[in-house]
Amino acid sequence: MTRRALVVGVTGIQGTAIAEQLMREGFEVFGLARRPNTTTGVTPVAADLLDPEALAHALDGIAPTHVFLTTWLRMESEAENIRVNAQMLNNLFAALRPQKSVEHVALVTGLKHYLGPFEAYGQGTLPKTPFREEQGRLDVENFYYAQEDALFEAAERDGFTWSVHRPHTVIGKAVGNAMNMGQTLAVYATICRETGRPFRFPGSQVQWEGLTDMTDARQLAAQTIWAATSPQAHDTAFNIVNGDVFRWNWMWHRIAEWFGIEAVEFDGTSRPLEEQMAEDSEIWAGIAEKYGLAERDLDRLASPWHTDADLGRPIEVVTDMSRSRKLGFTGYIATDDAFFDLFERLVAERIIPAK
Repeated sequence: MTRRALVVGVTGIQGTAIAEQLMREGFEVFGLARRPNTTTGVTPVAADLLDPEALAHALDGIAPTHVFLTTWLRMESEAENIRVNAQMLNNLFAALRPQKSVEHVALVTGLKHYLGPFEAYGQGTLPKTPFREEQGRLDVENFYYAQEDALFEAAERDGFTWSVHRPHTVIGKAVGNAMNMGQTLAVYATICRETGRPFRFPGSQVQWEGLTDMTDARQLAAQTIWAATSPQAHDTAFNIVNGDVFRWNWMWHRIAEWFGIEAVEFDGTSRPLEEQMAEDSEIWAGIAEKYGLAERDLDRLASPWHTDADLGRPIEVVTDMSRSRKLGFTGYIATDDAFFDLFERLVAERIIPAK
């Protein structure tokens, strides 16, 4: 029987990795986005999740067996985040319902489940780390919770199984993505190398010295597909990280070494990338022209504000993966290797110059 997957948000870091892994595992893959790309082997589906009529028309006849949700919209307030992102999922489920084909839906959210939404990020009384899946919701409004509730209601009504996946900061390649630390650091390191600027850690003392973890997009993809195809993992929420922990005072030097530059020791002063890179658009355009790179627009490659939010946290963040380990998921990727693999891919695809 043909397994047919619909990846919603296929152009993002998460969606790209999931689509690539699904193809390797023999799925027929459809990729939905407002402006889908032309990834080889993925059938593009152009649709806006906020346009129910057009969405239903675009999905007519596809009849996916497995759906992977990796998209969301950031609005001006959390109340709007909740309204819009829940409506996007409700519209999708309504469009898929007449075909009665869906067997499983995997929803990707993140650690804001434990840390709170943008408006209340890292504030108030937070669960103790490592974050564990059985920890309850925070007593704050959070669009992740609204997404989950929309998923649970549709699953009960339409008779499919579900899984929820909560990655930490995701390492992967995606041009035009609004939250992309690995690519941002690659661009920043390249600019430092080309200009002789010091490679300075932009974050907090806590992040420099404390333990943390991250999620390679390939690790996330592997877990979502494992959960979608493993009965013991159905109707369950999972954390997903690489499986190792590190300190930035080690990783920062590892990244600098890969780019052939020296890392400046952190002196306790926060120097956000949003400030350090504020005037770098023309510098990057010059680097792109010099080396014949594929993208001259710095804003489509780097997201300093998001990297600053992660590296500036006032608390240590580590994540427990016991639930999926106990059920049979054994994936592991060393985080320094995850960065290096990404950097090699960015060089190969002419996003950054060779070192």
